[in-house]
Amino acid sequence: MASGAAKCFDSGALPALRRILCEQGLLSRPDGSASWMQGDTSVLAGVYGPTEVKVSKEIYDKATLEVLLRTKVGLSGVYERSREQMIKKTCEAVILGTLHPRSSITVVLQVVTDAGSVSLTLPSAQREGLVARDFPVGTLCSLLSSCLNAACMGLMDAGLPMNSLFCGVTCALDAEGNITLDPAAKQEKEAHAVLTFAIDSAEKKVLMSSTKGTCSVEQLQQCIAASQQAAGTIFQFFRDSACRKYSKW
Repeated sequence: MASGAAKCFDSGALPALRRILCEQGLLSRPDGSASWMQGDTSVLAGVYGPTEVKVSKEIYDKATLEVLLRTKVGLSGVYERSREQMIKKTCEAVILGTLHPRSSITVVLQVVTDAGSVSLTLPSAQREGLVARDFPVGTLCSLLSSCLNAACMGLMDAGLPMNSLFCGVTCALDAEGNITLDPAAKQEKEAHAVLTFAIDSAEKKVLMSSTKGTCSVEQLQQCIAASQQAAGTIFQFFRDSACRKYSKW
């Protein structure tokens, strides 16, 4: 049996993204599980199902999906409930729930570490090539995107049928119109807008968006374009991680 170290995949130095560590199948009770660490942000995902569903929650023509987000400390509040709905809608867009009618699928996301991030600044002249300079900071601003990525890896490990993969990317716009991926607390506070997108792997379409602040239509399109380019790097990591898991070495 492969050791835990052998199942843990390290992205190394990915362009325009902070370092990613991922391990699938580390929990025995769920049908699928994944640990996602991006920088110093770590989320653990467990996927249960398809299993029997309560009659009150049963849907006759598709599976019932439930997403639970657990905080590191304390009880979940309104903020976590809103994030649960965003992640749920994203998962429902890709999971082929009609193949498992009258069943239940539950995705549980546990925040392990929510302190520390790496900010990647993309000046206007560097957006197209995604050339970035990273520097450490001491707070988190991309928990939603990390939860989306952990959920996708958990669904992959559970072997649930999906029409595509998805990933989460967070970016921020400052006063000068520069785009920052994985913004730190200082960048987020000073930014005119902070945007998180869920991107699918088939056509790079936006499945979900969360916006804080205001921005023009042109700036929105620039953020989407930057997120789509960054998503390509994450999807390549997904493929490399899956190949590593199922290979003999």
